[in-house]
Amino acid sequence: MRTRPRTLHERILEAVADERRRLASRRGFLTKSVKLGGGGTLALAFAGTSSLGALRHARAQEFTDDLDILNYALTLELLEATFYAEGLDRFDEGAFEETGRPTSVRPNIVEIGEHEADHVDFLTQTIVDLGFAPVEGGEFDFGDAFDDVDAFIETAQALENTGVSAYLGAAPAITDPAILAAAGTIATVEGRHAAYLNQQVEESPFPAAFDEPLTRAEVLEIASQFVVTLPAPAAAPVTGAAAADADGDGLTDGDEAGLGTDPTLVDTDGDNVGDATEVANGTDPLDPANF
Repeated sequence: MRTRPRTLHERILEAVADERRRLASRRGFLTKSVKLGGGGTLALAFAGTSSLGALRHARAQEFTDDLDILNYALTLELLEATFYAEGLDRFDEGAFEETGRPTSVRPNIVEIGEHEADHVDFLTQTIVDLGFAPVEGGEFDFGDAFDDVDAFIETAQALENTGVSAYLGAAPAITDPAILAAAGTIATVEGRHAAYLNQQVEESPFPAAFDEPLTRAEVLEIASQFVVTLPAPAAAPVTGAAAADADGDGLTDGDEAGLGTDPTLVDTDGDNVGDATEVANGTDPLDPANF
């Protein structure tokens, strides 16, 4: 018998389910470790602290800096906002009523879409206020996610659960407490979206005691199923704090953030050749042996 190809939302849901199973397995392993340790709760606590430190370090390696994380979040929010705008434009009240769902469902999903658009505006303005260029544009193709209302809702549910895990995965790498707090205000709302949409597909609104963070690569692999071209930063003049030149070496603080050099030092690697000179010469301003 020929097997029916899996739809797009089925593939996404499978990826989310895999992460949930992995989390359950991990919790079982930790519980067993405590039992085997014989009063090993304290040891596990120390191990957990070490693991959290390792997690933070690993997550930090996935991103260049806080700006990179902000644009990563903005990319996901652009995808979600586009998804809801296109889906709701395709399915009117009548289409939802034909499924036998309560009349409140479409207005609630409209509100979810408005939240995602607000997240896009917030993240865009935050990046601009920092003096950098936010990603914009991009082209998305949602394929069979728009086959019918059920597919639309199932894909929305998968996207929202993925979004929660994406914010959790990026959070340990954020260095600015204000940006971390801002990301948290979005992540909690994404969690509410996920809970509501879980109910719409007859799943538990709170399927586990802990949510599983996803790495950047895992999230982008899921999102890539919808992406024709990724959003990209627009060419824009650097203004504000990023345009400052704290050490007066001719490289703006924004330039130095991108290079990884210290904006308060003329010569980051201490090789007696200034950062700006090394950049102009094509040598590495972070390597004292390369000047």
